[in-house]
Amino acid sequence: MKKLFIAILCFATSWAQAQEVVSAKQLLTNLAEAVHSRNFDASYVVVKGKAMEPYRWLHGKKDDTEVEFLSLLNGAGLEMVRVGNQVTYFEPQSEPYAIDTDSIAGPIPEVLFKDISVLESHYDFVLGGKGRIAGRAAQLVRIESKDENKYNYWLWVDVESSLLLKAAFVNQTGEMLEQLQLTHLSITEEPVAQLLEIAGRDFPKALPKVTTQAAKDAKDNWRIEWLPKGFELLKSDRHKLDLNNELADYYLFSDGLVDVSVFVQRPLPGKRPSGALTSGATTVYVHNSGRFDVSVVGNIPAMTAKSIAESVTRPL
Repeated sequence: MKKLFIAILCFATSWAQAQEVVSAKQLLTNLAEAVHSRNFDASYVVVKGKAMEPYRWLHGKKDDTEVEFLSLLNGAGLEMVRVGNQVTYFEPQSEPYAIDTDSIAGPIPEVLFKDISVLESHYDFVLGGKGRIAGRAAQLVRIESKDENKYNYWLWVDVESSLLLKAAFVNQTGEMLEQLQLTHLSITEEPVAQLLEIAGRDFPKALPKVTTQAAKDAKDNWRIEWLPKGFELLKSDRHKLDLNNELADYYLFSDGLVDVSVFVQRPLPGKRPSGALTSGATTVYVHNSGRFDVSVVGNIPAMTAKSIAESVTRPL
C-alpha cells in the first residue's frame, strides 16, 4: 500500500511539473503571436548597471503586411524599420542599408518572436509568480539554463495582451544583471499614424547574401574546441576591427537565445594579461595566448567566455 501511495505521489508530481512546462511554454507562444498580430506603441529602457538606454517600439499591420519600428532615443540616434521580411537600418554618418530578415536585431532576443521550442533542449520553461509591471498585471516566465555555462532569462508577460512588459538576464544565484522594462504601452485597433507614414517611405534594396573567400578562410583558420551546449556557428568572416583597425577572423555563434562573437587576431604590441570586463550581462574576455589574441563577447558568464577563448587553436 505504501509503495502504491509513493507511486501515485510521484506520478502526480511529474504530471504537475509537465503541466507547468506546458503552461509556461504556452505563454511564450502567446507572446510571439501577440508581437506579430497586435498594433501597439511602446517605450522601454534597457538598464546595464548605471547605464540606461531608452527605446521607442512601434508595431502594426498595413494591408496584411507587418510594419515595425525601433529607435534608440539617446545619442546620435539609431532607427530600424521592418516592412514584411525586410529590415532597413538608419545609422548615424552612414548610408541606410537593408537586409532580408523577419526580425529586427534589437535588445530583445529574436527567438521570443518565433518558435520557442528550439530552446527546449538546453533550457527549461518555468512559471513564476504574478506581479504588476508598468501598471499592468504580469505573469513571470523563467527560461532556465540546464547548465551553469549560461545565464537564465526571465520574462514578465502582460496577462491581458500577452505582450512583453519586462525581461532580465539572471545569473545562477538569482541576481538580475541586465533588465529591460516597458515604461509605456498603448494597444490600439489601428496602427499609429507615425507607423503608417514610415511604411510609405522608399527603402533601399536588400543587400545580397554572399559567401566571400574571406569568410571561407576565416572558418578554416581556427578551431574553437569548446562551446556551451546548443551553440552553433551562424557566420564567419575576416574584417578590420573599428577599435584598432587590426585584421581579425570573426565568428558568430548562437544557441537561439544568446549570441556570442569570437575575434582572433595577431598579438597586439605590449604584454597584456588575459582578463574580462563586464557591463550588465555582457562579458568581454580577452585572451593573450602569446601567438595570437582571442576576444569573446556575449551575454555569458566570464568563466564561460574564458573557456571559449582558451579553447581556440590553429589547425595543424
